[in-house]
Amino acid sequence: MLQNIFLAMAIGLAMPGSAMSLPTTDSVSNYATVNGINMYYEIHGSGTPLVLIHGGGSTIRTTFGNVLHDFAQHHQVIAVELQGHGHTSGRPGPTTFEQDADDVAALLEKLHIPPADILGFSNGGSTALQIAIRHPQLVRRIVAISTFYKRAGLPPAFWDMMQKANFNSMPQQLKDAYLAIRHDSAGLLAMHHQDRNRVLAFKDWPDSAIRAIQAPTLLIISEKDVVLPEHAIAMSRMLPKGRLAILPGFHGAFLGEVVTTKPGSKVPQLSVAMIDEFLNEPISI
Repeated sequence: MLQNIFLAMAIGLAMPGSAMSLPTTDSVSNYATVNGINMYYEIHGSGTPLVLIHGGGSTIRTTFGNVLHDFAQHHQVIAVELQGHGHTSGRPGPTTFEQDADDVAALLEKLHIPPADILGFSNGGSTALQIAIRHPQLVRRIVAISTFYKRAGLPPAFWDMMQKANFNSMPQQLKDAYLAIRHDSAGLLAMHHQDRNRVLAFKDWPDSAIRAIQAPTLLIISEKDVVLPEHAIAMSRMLPKGRLAILPGFHGAFLGEVVTTKPGSKVPQLSVAMIDEFLNEPISI
């Protein structure tokens, strides 16, 4: 279980209601050309915009399939698939969280999305933080789940495992989800290698980058996550408007993520309620 969790992670400003709401829309899916890739996105629900960014090796459905429509009850959800993942075309060469952040930002600008709440899980959480750092004008609030900004934020066992990681170690649920969409074994292998190499090449972000995030930010990790609780606590205190929640279970279980979900659990819906409460709090927290 622990190895699968590690691989799943690697290979995954206004008062409430004052942000402009998007018009009501039926659920739609489409592609947009941004920064040389065809990025896939889905829009569900209506209300203030909420961007969902999946984890490494994942798709919209493998990360958010158990909560997407719960979020759409109170938000206009814009769910994206990052470069090389799911329906979205890839690029040659290494991937970075900064590039993913720029891609999501370009999509939001192309769709004329007003400042949005950004929720990212695992690798997507790092992308969410980079959007706040690089494109603060697009951000209302941040929910960064199971993410880190220094290598010391993950246990030594994680880095040892990643040095030995190979395609056979990738969780089968993630492989199956990719192939159901694309039927492209070479693309799946390329995505695995890019996500693995991105994590192995990760360099610490400066403390100043975290301190510069002015958007209210909720960090969430699991009690048995790959992110160390001490690291999450330090991040939450460094953020000017940081909050922290530590929930039961393994990496992503409280979201209903496909690798760690517990069938029949009501925790994902409780997590949505907690996140909604944060997103609707007065700005002075």
